[in-house]
Amino acid sequence: MLRVATYNVRGLRDDRAALVRVIRSMRPDVLCLQEVPRFSGWRAKRRRLARDTGMTVAAGGRVGGVAVFAGPGVRVLHGRGVRLRWFPGLEWRAVALAVVEKDGVRYAVCSAHLDLLPGARLRHATQIVPILERTARTFGARAVLAGDVNEQPGDPTWRYLAGRFTDCFSCHAASSASSASSGASGASGASGASPADPADPREGGTFTAADPARRIDAIFAEAGLAVLTCGGAQAAAEDLRRASDHLPVVADIGPGHLVRSRPRIASGSES
Repeated sequence: MLRVATYNVRGLRDDRAALVRVIRSMRPDVLCLQEVPRFSGWRAKRRRLARDTGMTVAAGGRVGGVAVFAGPGVRVLHGRGVRLRWFPGLEWRAVALAVVEKDGVRYAVCSAHLDLLPGARLRHATQIVPILERTARTFGARAVLAGDVNEQPGDPTWRYLAGRFTDCFSCHAASSASSASSGASGASGASGASPADPADPREGGTFTAADPARRIDAIFAEAGLAVLTCGGAQAAAEDLRRASDHLPVVADIGPGHLVRSRPRIASGSES
């Protein structure tokens, strides 16, 4: 099993101590970050955040403000930053791409932060997918894409990505809803709580941290990987509000032959 998390940390401009506590609470094997420092002293600032959270910097360059951190339980085989096509007048985007190995399974993990402009978002997504898939093939790895999509489920770029990969949150929510429905049909006195609707963009909201009405951050896994859990961080609500303007997403994934475990994700509470 590999625990992957994604988090837009807004340039470390918020409560850094709260951010460190949130990241540590997730205990990720791999952490995909967006809006990490990219100006003066950016390397040292990233290394310091990695050290404080018990991780190391595995991938990412200055351009694009994206990075991948690795935890002590994985072996880093490859790491790099890849610049994407530049559109005049827009921020120069990039991805951070790391290949890691855990329990004999290799994963190619990509951190992305897509543009605010819909056309550029979709063009970059169609550029990122072949880069990720080619890297996965080269290393015999399974592909995982995580980041700030800057749009919601059902929008064009999200539909494109969900057509190529599994949207981990929707997969887990649908599985949980099915399990809850099956359990309720044969049990008396069942809870009246409604299961999550994976088609509702408000479910699993990640933006803003203070009022998470929109799900714009996600983890996508290639077909064949099992999604054991996916949801928010098990962290103090106050820390989540203070650490960044986004909420993180964390997923446990693994090879398809793994048996799905009981859900163990706690709830928390565009840039």
